[in-house]
Amino acid sequence: MDRLQSMQIFCRVIDLNGFAAAARDLDLSPSVITRLINELEEHLGSRLINRTTRKLVLTEAGERYLEHVRRILADVAQVEAEVGSDTAEPRGMLKVLAPPAFAAHQLARVLPVFRAQFPHIAIDLSAPGMVETLDENFDVSIIGVRGKPLDGNFVARQLARSTVVLCASPAYLSQHGHPTSPQDLLQHDMISPKMPCELTFHPAPGEPIPQTTVSVPLHLTSPILSTGHLETSLAATMAGLGIAGFPSYVISRALAQGTLVRVLPQWQLFELGLYAAIPSRRHLPARTRALLDFLVSTFGGHQHDPWLAPEGAPLPATQRVA
Repeated sequence: MDRLQSMQIFCRVIDLNGFAAAARDLDLSPSVITRLINELEEHLGSRLINRTTRKLVLTEAGERYLEHVRRILADVAQVEAEVGSDTAEPRGMLKVLAPPAFAAHQLARVLPVFRAQFPHIAIDLSAPGMVETLDENFDVSIIGVRGKPLDGNFVARQLARSTVVLCASPAYLSQHGHPTSPQDLLQHDMISPKMPCELTFHPAPGEPIPQTTVSVPLHLTSPILSTGHLETSLAATMAGLGIAGFPSYVISRALAQGTLVRVLPQWQLFELGLYAAIPSRRHLPARTRALLDFLVSTFGGHQHDPWLAPEGAPLPATQRVA
């Protein structure tokens, strides 16, 4: 007796409420269906179905068996799908959601490498704003969260952490001088988000600073520019307008090229956890698995910041992509 086939036939008989209906659905004769169900009951030593002239009724044992069989068949289907996806060439369209800055400064730079590895996958990328949780309308959501664990019924793989630091152009610092403490910022031209702003600084890793945190109430001064558009803040900072804070993944290349200089390098503002999230691992398409593995490999998948290399050290591979 083929046990798996018997389980599948048992489920179809129940789903279609009849031996004849299951036989038509499975392209088998009713006598074969009846024989296989009888053999299954004999093997189990228990009646699963009470037959009447009008309907089929599961016995108590049949109800328990059906529940377990459905779970077993679902697991078998998942394994077969995963094995099939491992051997099939990834192809098709992937819908990806990402924060605008990460999409522009990171994803766009590494997509040529992904394209070279997987030429039959196309990306439909949306970047409308901040992404703090999974959106089930997308195959993959790139999530950025600050100071809190991920919350939701989904699967996420960590890509990296990004430190938010202050920067200014060499021209600005040459004219206005370098701040030496967070409180010095009150005497400088600041570019801030469009909201009341109090910056809380934490010592950077490895810095022998006695204080645990320092808060600077920038709302006591008038920022030289207030905007919620990060790319505008970046352009204004690089043009020499003032000092602003950015995630490391936005300004790492500018720091390496010298077009921006880190301000108060012994201090940092906060960290963002970056994750690639999917609704479920079940029946994961090969193209989705390919992108997840690529992102983790590209950005490291670790609890550290790959974009703030020590002074004089080479940039990570993600930043060397043209």
